[in-house]
Amino acid sequence: MTLLSSLCSCPLIPSSSSFPLTSSNLYGFSNIFRTQIQSSAATNICTQKIDTTLLTIAESFYEDELWAAACLRVRSFNQFRPDAFGILDHTRYLAEREFEALKERVSGKRMGFRRVSCINASLPLSHIATLSDDLCSSFSLKLQFSTNGEDRIVVGTLDLNQCLSLPDEIVGAKPEVIGADITRAYLSNVCVAKELHRNGLAYALLEKSKLVAYDWGITDLYVHVAVDNEPAKKLYIKSGFVYESDEPAWQARFLDRPRRLLLWSGLSKT
Repeated sequence: MTLLSSLCSCPLIPSSSSFPLTSSNLYGFSNIFRTQIQSSAATNICTQKIDTTLLTIAESFYEDELWAAACLRVRSFNQFRPDAFGILDHTRYLAEREFEALKERVSGKRMGFRRVSCINASLPLSHIATLSDDLCSSFSLKLQFSTNGEDRIVVGTLDLNQCLSLPDEIVGAKPEVIGADITRAYLSNVCVAKELHRNGLAYALLEKSKLVAYDWGITDLYVHVAVDNEPAKKLYIKSGFVYESDEPAWQARFLDRPRRLLLWSGLSKT
């Protein structure tokens, strides 16, 4: 396993890069932030329950873990026809672009981000093999990594971004103080393997992200969600997020994407 260097946080100036959340721009995968949980109506959901005692949720720094996260994102945010020409090469290309962008963000090299952490949920390969053959054999999208001599599968992932704002997204209003980039953070790229929806994985990922954010000194945590994404909105509300603002219709039309809501959660000391 290769460990990324330069993981310490450092002040960064804003980037002019664009980060659209629309699926119509997935060819620019390295420039995409996605905060939506796919609707269960659009996916085939596994009714089998996972063994939660085998679940691990942790920050990921090694390249094989980041690659697995990138592959899960490509798999989750795209719908591919298995018989499409060149599909394996195309999915590999998308995964490689997201992988390189993720490495850049986590290593602290992406301008505009003080700190970024990729948080992954994983289960042992031996357990996943009893639930879903497809997760174990995802063609060019390898969700597998090894740690302490055990093969595991990334089944959920998200990014925690310590920054003032995400490009082309609604900006949070809290905290209203100088130096808000130190205590404000956003979640992005939230996804769970569709075969394992309804197992509480996304909720567990959100709770872990709050713990990490709290350790960073974050007081105000944000997430963007499409206005018509009811499953995601219910998830975030259950996790303690509340409505703060919404995206103007003209901006959504200009960016060719569904209109966003901005949800907020306060991480006060208890």
